[in-house]
Amino acid sequence: MSRRVVRQSKFRHVFGQPVKADQMYEDIRVSKVTWDSSFCAVNPKFLAIIVESGGGGAFMVLPLAKSGRVDKNFPLVTGHTAPVLDIDWCPHNDNVIASASEDTTVMVWQIPDYVPMRNMTEPIVTLEGHSKRVGILTWHPTARNILLSAGGDCAIILWNVGTGEALLTLDDLHTDLIYNVCWNRSGSLFVTTCKDKHLRIIDPRQHLMVAERFAPHEGMRPMRAVFTRDGLVFTTGFTRMSQRELGLWDPKNLEEPIALQEMDTSNGVLLPFYDPDSSIVYLCGKGDSSIRYFEITDEAPYVHYLSTYSSKEPQRGMGFMPKRGLDVSKCEIARFYKLHERKCEPIVMTVPRKSDLFQDDLYPDTPGPEPALEADEWLSGKDAEPILISLRDGYIPVKNRELKVTKKNILDSRPPTGPRRSQSTCDANFSNSALQELLEEIRSLRQTVQTHEKRIADLENKLCQLTNGTD
Repeated sequence: MSRRVVRQSKFRHVFGQPVKADQMYEDIRVSKVTWDSSFCAVNPKFLAIIVESGGGGAFMVLPLAKSGRVDKNFPLVTGHTAPVLDIDWCPHNDNVIASASEDTTVMVWQIPDYVPMRNMTEPIVTLEGHSKRVGILTWHPTARNILLSAGGDCAIILWNVGTGEALLTLDDLHTDLIYNVCWNRSGSLFVTTCKDKHLRIIDPRQHLMVAERFAPHEGMRPMRAVFTRDGLVFTTGFTRMSQRELGLWDPKNLEEPIALQEMDTSNGVLLPFYDPDSSIVYLCGKGDSSIRYFEITDEAPYVHYLSTYSSKEPQRGMGFMPKRGLDVSKCEIARFYKLHERKCEPIVMTVPRKSDLFQDDLYPDTPGPEPALEADEWLSGKDAEPILISLRDGYIPVKNRELKVTKKNILDSRPPTGPRRSQSTCDANFSNSALQELLEEIRSLRQTVQTHEKRIADLENKLCQLTNGTD
């Protein structure tokens, strides 16, 4: 009688490997702000990193292909008047990124496909509603233009970026600093962890707390929570003896954990990065030099340790590439962007396979860049699963799509009280005479270009005749 000793899993032999030195991003002054965010956001086009900046807050946006040493005068995104605490790429537009800052504002930026010549200082829209610093940002997974922000004022605001308006404000559900917020797969609920040691699952449209648990981890240090593909909640935290701990919970019954495992003794907060396609969760501790990864299944003990990627240098932050940005020809199932003090190091997680063919079991259809709902549809009560795409032929990023911001009676509802930052890059008072002047100038430039083209053609003909004559 044969007995299976080792658990069967296609992810048992996943291994991590740093890229070669010429594919790293060097000479980047990573932010030293004491805030437990990842300081890094990445998508299939760009890498964004919060950096040190004098006289306000800034972050750097690099095209993924621009590896190597970064010029010290490389243009930054510098609209905030205080340090930037969090950044997040829009899942439905690879050129749009949101930033949150200690200056209490959230700004949304349109990043061009080319590298700009000077610092970007004008956002598409500035969202003002928090009374204290804003430390958490997360886009809605399925609805277009919906952005969630959480601040030190214990308030969560949901914005429609397309109009610059606050859709929902939840300011009476938390009693202390919010540590993290994570949407579920369809965007109908989100989970939060808080300094008051409560884990809360919230339905924002009903302004309702669906479930709550006090002290899922008994320690005082910060917790983190993410939703899994099946609607369970995975948490990281600390025991009373300051040991790091992970847990898996069913939102329908938060009294008893499905799984609870102690890990090690360390001060660094564990940041969980969850991949719903493989159901693997990667744990990166701030100040750690390792990435541990676990597979979540429906058989005991439910959270299975897979392996650990170890290096010598501690990490200051971490970026996690969406599935559509991976190289499927190399069986790459995850890619991290590890921040050091002065550089960013990509780390590739690979499943060892001998075949070069597309591996269907490793790459099920994954959420694509198209939103399933408009903001108004979601607000009215509709829910939808993400629109999936196949990675069989690899993912080709779509061209730059401009984010259009349409204000709704912004002057009627909020008359200006004095000089303030512009909320849009569009000038509504652009006069007709100025437009005519511009058109006239364009016509004159066009005539000049045509005259020069004719002169160049004549000179080329004369040159040809002279050359033929000498032959």
